[in-house]
Amino acid sequence: MRLRHIEVFHAIMQVGTISGAAQVLHISQPAVTKVLQHCELQLGMPLFERVRGKLYPKPEAHRLFVETEKLNRDLLGIRRLAASLKGHAVETIRLVSTPTLAISVLPFAMTQWRRDFPHTRCQLATHHTGEIVNTLRLGEADLAVSLQDPRHPGIVAEPIAQGVMTVIAPAGTWHAADCGTPLTAHGLNGELIGHADNDPLGELVVAACEAQDIHPVFSTVVQTYQIARSLVEAGAGMAVVDPFTAASGSPERLQRRPWAPTIPIQLYLLTASHSPLSHGARRLADSIGVAARQCLERGV
Repeated sequence: MRLRHIEVFHAIMQVGTISGAAQVLHISQPAVTKVLQHCELQLGMPLFERVRGKLYPKPEAHRLFVETEKLNRDLLGIRRLAASLKGHAVETIRLVSTPTLAISVLPFAMTQWRRDFPHTRCQLATHHTGEIVNTLRLGEADLAVSLQDPRHPGIVAEPIAQGVMTVIAPAGTWHAADCGTPLTAHGLNGELIGHADNDPLGELVVAACEAQDIHPVFSTVVQTYQIARSLVEAGAGMAVVDPFTAASGSPERLQRRPWAPTIPIQLYLLTASHSPLSHGARRLADSIGVAARQCLERGV
């Protein structure tokens, strides 16, 4: 199928009529009919049942629609980019982050970066690290941040900030003088909030507990570190979380202590190995590193 065939095919699938597709594509009805006929002729089969002016897709059309949907989205993206270039618009930077960092670090980073790049468009999405790798490899993002090094041959992982796993508890749990001293697994008490079984950082915490002959029982298990922090701030119990989540919590509602033995946590900038960053994207990455380090300093 040619690109024009795909555009016409998708328009008809969406609106169901020749006239509707013509309006969507801003071309004449005869032009839509001609392209569709040529498409069906090339494929060697009809794609639609024609009943009283409406087109009803056959099973083959539905299967074709699924396979060509991404390509059609790419075509729309190329058209938008071409329109932006024609209008002398600046670049669009596509940033992907894990949910934890999107809440704890990126708001400050993007605010600082925006002062130097007020007209640059930035698209921010959140995924877990496995999905981030696929997004970068498919060219659907320019850069990403994660607390994990995916160790993938097609991904460059650059450490830009480092902290340690941190125990958080509701305000008033410890004497203020104790908050600077590390807490071991023996110090965990009361209701404990844990992470999902497949969470890498959660696995490190459990392994550290078991190495101290402590087998924690988690009353509540959550999918994200932000939920754990919110529960702690509400008085629901203790949790061990990444340093950025801990540092961005409310000091009026929670206390924090370093976890012992120390579990270092890196913040990684992830990029595709074949895609160098633009000037604006590199400056954004620098701002993220600065904001991450400032976040940790606020939490000390």
